Amino acid sequence: MKTHSAIIYVVDDDISVCRAVSLLLKSHGFKVETFTRAAEFLAFKHPKVPSCLLLDISLPDINGLVLQEKMVQQGISIPIIFITGHGDVPKSVKAIKAGAVDFFIKPFTATKLIDAIALAIVESKAKNKKQAETAKIWRNIKTLSPRELEVFRLVVNGMLNKQIASKRGTALQTIKVHRGRVMQKMQAKTVTELIHFAQKAGITSLRY
Repeated sequence: MKTHSAIIYVVDDDISVCRAVSLLLKSHGFKVETFTRAAEFLAFKHPKVPSCLLLDISLPDINGLVLQEKMVQQGISIPIIFITGHGDVPKSVKAIKAGAVDFFIKPFTATKLIDAIALAIVESKAKNKKQAETAKIWRNIKTLSPRELEVFRLVVNGMLNKQIASKRGTALQTIKVHRGRVMQKMQAKTVTELIHFAQKAGITSLRY
């Protein structure tokens, strides 16, 4: 049996489906959390590990597609595989366009489900890595003083030290000192890397 650090969430109001899918996934070494209500899943504290959500469309409290929207609103970035006995083309298209990894209509084969989960886990790992990198960048940004933050923004928007000094009415040497501190605190070796950090943090499109 393979072992995984990944968690597979199953949200289906049919307890027998939850039980069957859970047994299948556990036999492949996955940790499984099952829910019969969408609200229970939303209230659950999701650890930052690779994960995937097997989600039924027809639920008694919140429609699966609505849950998909709520997850986006709440910043729960777990890849979704829809499973349903009531699927149709419009619903599957809407689900996929909204970011679902796959869409299965019951009954489905175990092999296809496991293959889809494998792809979802790869996507989840990539998302988690990206989020961790962005979080680290923001931690570094928060160490900047107000003036250093201003210099950081101006530098990543293409301004040279001389231009920044002129714009701020500050001595060139002072700007050089601020810029040096920015590079150090942001752990950037080059301006290109600094710009890359800014892009990941989403703060490059600023006008001055």
